[in-house]
Amino acid sequence: MAKTKKSTAKQEIPKEKLLHMYKLMCDIRNFDEKVNYMVKRGMVPGMTHFSVGEEAANVGAIAALTEGDLITSNHRGHGQAIAMEIDLNEMMAEIMGKATGTCKGKGGSMHIADLDKGNLGANGIVGGGMGMAIGAALTQQMKKTGKIVMCCFGDGAVNEGTFHETMNMASIWKLPVIFYSINNFYGISTPISSVINVDYNYQRASAYGVPGHFIEDGNDLMAVYNKFVELVDYVRNGNGPVLVESLTYRWYGHSTSDPGKYRTKQEVDEWKKKDPILKQKRYLIDNNLATEEELNEIDRKSLESVEASVKFALESPEPTLESAFEDIFAD
Repeated sequence: MAKTKKSTAKQEIPKEKLLHMYKLMCDIRNFDEKVNYMVKRGMVPGMTHFSVGEEAANVGAIAALTEGDLITSNHRGHGQAIAMEIDLNEMMAEIMGKATGTCKGKGGSMHIADLDKGNLGANGIVGGGMGMAIGAALTQQMKKTGKIVMCCFGDGAVNEGTFHETMNMASIWKLPVIFYSINNFYGISTPISSVINVDYNYQRASAYGVPGHFIEDGNDLMAVYNKFVELVDYVRNGNGPVLVESLTYRWYGHSTSDPGKYRTKQEVDEWKKKDPILKQKRYLIDNNLATEEELNEIDRKSLESVEASVKFALESPEPTLESAFEDIFAD
């Protein structure tokens, strides 16, 4: 086995970055709560899947990346898109099918993408981003860019054939990619424990000769961030891929069409007590890193930004009929 290159990661976090991560978590929560409100009033076409409850798992991981790094996302990709600092106006417009959206209103909620921000796109196909991720990672390797790729997927995707194929290929070629399983315990209504014969997804890493890592509390922003600082440094140093799993929980059903009757109210309520935003708020206050007034102001401004994104989307034009024949081929 090749020698592991020494890590140089430092995990001291400036207050400015801590507050920015908190803002992104608030943006995810407020944005998805607003979209949920709008879906119920028939204002959003198509399917939507929410990241409420998974804010720390998304922000903590992506905050460890640097400018120029890339991600692939999945159908529950709002949190990852916002963590990559996508423009909220354009994202809301895309979800509402408007011409000013990130994909000109053609993709909707499950296909948010912004190449300028390093987001190669969400995907309505379970595991669909994995092939894209290793392709992008191979590009970084061949061009010697020093950049890495993070491939985000849910717990259910580990039983897709593409997971095993891409893990194997990434391992053989030592590609600079982090496979990130965000485990919220359910693939739609199917408990992950009923469809795998190991305790956790990360344990499958050993089959491909790559390190497997586990974040037991994916609702702890600092735990997620600190682990990913370590992993980003490891992968960037040419050591090949890793598989990491964090445990978190989605507060809502799989999608807006799912009432979540397979879960008990008690189970959902217990997880809501582990609210990642409140957990981080307590951490910042208890460690004298921010005041409650500062954090409340961040949340207030976040709500204003979300309301502004709705206004922008509502005032944006619908795509023209002619646009259906645009962006089909690349020159």
